[in-house]
Amino acid sequence: MFKRILVPTDGSDITTHAVDMAIQLAKLHGAQLLTLSVMDPFPYSAVSEIQPVPPQEFIDAQQRLASKRVEDVCAAAAAEGLACQGHTVEAVHAWEAIVDHAKDQSVDLIVMASHGRKGFAALLMGSEAQKVLTHVDLPVLIVK
Repeated sequence: MFKRILVPTDGSDITTHAVDMAIQLAKLHGAQLLTLSVMDPFPYSAVSEIQPVPPQEFIDAQQRLASKRVEDVCAAAAAEGLACQGHTVEAVHAWEAIVDHAKDQSVDLIVMASHGRKGFAALLMGSEAQKVLTHVDLPVLIVK
């Protein structure tokens, strides 16, 4: 049924559950597994020329973190005998990067974690999972 499954990762513990679910679904359906880690862009400030961290140092650190997250997912997949394609991308909004990547890669299922924020925390931080659900026309499995 599913041929290409995307599991975004932010390296959190809850994401581990989504990764496990995506791996099992990919194995069950004989699907290809893809993973994506979204990097924050450098917070350029028009107010000050002095930055606490040089831009390249920040970008390098973001790339290392994102690459490690993707490698961890691919290693978990490999441990289950499954190949995995890992990607990293820089974006202001993770949900937009996930939606764009799913479309670009012709994904037919997104498996992602929800941190389960409620009330004021959800209002302030929003929900990446909710935004993905709102902006794609393909199945999304939310793992809590």
